[in-house]
Amino acid sequence: MNASPALRAAAMMVGAMIFFGMMSTFIRLASAQLHAFEIVFFRNFLAVLIMLPWVMRHGLGSMRTNRFGLLSLRAVLNVSAMLAGFTALTLIPLAEATALSFTAPLFATVGAALILGETVRARRIAAVLIGFAGTMIVLRPGVEAITPGALLAILNAFLLAMTLLVVKVLTRTERPESVVIYMVLLQTPMALVPALFVWQWPEPLTWLWLFALASAGTAGHILFTRAMAIAEVTQVQPFEFIRLPLIAVIAYLLFDEVPTVWTWLGGAVIFAATAYITHREAVAARRPVTRQTSP
Repeated sequence: MNASPALRAAAMMVGAMIFFGMMSTFIRLASAQLHAFEIVFFRNFLAVLIMLPWVMRHGLGSMRTNRFGLLSLRAVLNVSAMLAGFTALTLIPLAEATALSFTAPLFATVGAALILGETVRARRIAAVLIGFAGTMIVLRPGVEAITPGALLAILNAFLLAMTLLVVKVLTRTERPESVVIYMVLLQTPMALVPALFVWQWPEPLTWLWLFALASAGTAGHILFTRAMAIAEVTQVQPFEFIRLPLIAVIAYLLFDEVPTVWTWLGGAVIFAATAYITHREAVAARRPVTRQTSP
């Protein structure tokens, strides 16, 4: 018996989050030698090489698109998110960076209202405010100084939220693999510019981390894009939160980092707020049908 699209999308999203967790780990390992800007470049350049066999097998015709402008916008947003996010991963504990990245759906809700013109009612507005209160629990302004790394992690979440809105539009007409290929093709020259200012050639061990993070990131993006193509955002977004316990274990074992109670508490509040938002979006999606049958 074939699994339902929602179940397959959930499995893909879980796989994507595992790969993204691995990528975060390899970024931290590579940053022992390289600046984050150079890591962003190699992540995209090596991903192009990884995707070449798929292009050769399916031919250049598989990359035809009428959405080049939207693909370019996605690339600009995503490479900017990577520059901010990769730098954050080198400056603050991995679990803290991960918890702050959970604010992306909150920003996406605000963006959907302001940019796409979607109706956001009082309950979802309250959930967004509660979610951002969770962010304050993680950051604890007034008790501890808000670090540049934390601000970059929040900027990364905001840019990823904008990317999420663009991806959902793209996957209505574009193949998931094509979306990822265009992403890395366009992002590679964009990422090269800042990388040149901090350039140094990787050592042999660093090359291993770079290939590993490019492979994990590419696999994660393909699974993520496929999940978005076959299911609603509300069905797959909650699975993003498995990254926090995964990253917490990895950070403890490899980097001797122990998440603070505030990171766990704030992450839980953000998770609860986002879970409620996804529930309300699912209810709202069904509401027009109900209204049509009302007198």
